[in-house]
Amino acid sequence: MKKRHIKNLAAGLIAVFAVACSATQPAPGERYVLVIHGGAGTIRKADMTAEREQAYRETLEEALRTGHKLLQAGSSSLDAVEATIHVLEDSPLFNAGKGAVFTHEGRNELDASIMDGQSGKAGAVAGVRTIRNPISAARAVMEKTEHVMLSGAGADQFAAESGLEIVDPSYFYTPERWQSLQEVLKQDSLKTTGNDSKFGTVGCVALDQQGHLAAGTSTGGMTNKRYGRIGDSPIIGAGTYANKEVGVSCTGWGEFYIRHVVAHDVAALMGYKGLGVTEATEAVIAKVGEAGGDGGIIALDRNGQMSMSFNTEGMYRGAITESGEIVIGIYQP
Repeated sequence: MKKRHIKNLAAGLIAVFAVACSATQPAPGERYVLVIHGGAGTIRKADMTAEREQAYRETLEEALRTGHKLLQAGSSSLDAVEATIHVLEDSPLFNAGKGAVFTHEGRNELDASIMDGQSGKAGAVAGVRTIRNPISAARAVMEKTEHVMLSGAGADQFAAESGLEIVDPSYFYTPERWQSLQEVLKQDSLKTTGNDSKFGTVGCVALDQQGHLAAGTSTGGMTNKRYGRIGDSPIIGAGTYANKEVGVSCTGWGEFYIRHVVAHDVAALMGYKGLGVTEATEAVIAKVGEAGGDGGIIALDRNGQMSMSFNTEGMYRGAITESGEIVIGIYQP
């Protein structure tokens, strides 16, 4: 998308999306324990076949139920986030793991991050090429090293030495993503994201029975990216953030999320100004839109209140309550 178009889109539709997200907030006494996203962008019902939409909905539901099952069994929010994102990374539908997009050179380079809200610890990997589930590598960095982020060949080596599943780079090939690269190469544009104009990051925030929050984000980046470009997804405070009050995961045009430290900004508005989770996410996504960026934010607070705010035409998203009630959305209302 061109910047001018993005600004117009954000200005004209943010109010609509704010209302839509508010409509998915818990009823009095309802408590959400898991929130996910699968990317935001130009996602229109008119462009989607019934079969493909069903596939998206089924995968989103599978991811939600996977994390919910762990939380109900007493597992940690970190365990739930990692397992939930595994489902999305293993699906070719989303731009993460198996469905990762291609770089200008025709490779797949993946990024991921995870943060434990209780301890404040975090881990991330960037530009990896052989790790089947980058979110697990991010967690391993957090738990097994004194570092926060590892990148490139070193991160791949660390993951292998840590016993994570390593795959041949060809594992990440999908015909649809390859075709998207060919179309973008014809346009010779670094800003486009392929034939569906979608920012396909995936993310999850979970709240466990101990009241602890965790957040994680995973992506294949931007179609046709060059020069080792890294977006916001592996950057703590930009694409992912969690503390004792709220967990946040973002999707969108990464450069804007980095510049505005979007994930942390949501937590800051809640902590310093006392805003609720919906009010904070809507304020931050509005600021991103005013700057010329687009995308979405999911957030979950320690009371089980959640928000799914976005300034694009759609965002793959879902949430599940403590009792197992599921909410799934794709399009702009």
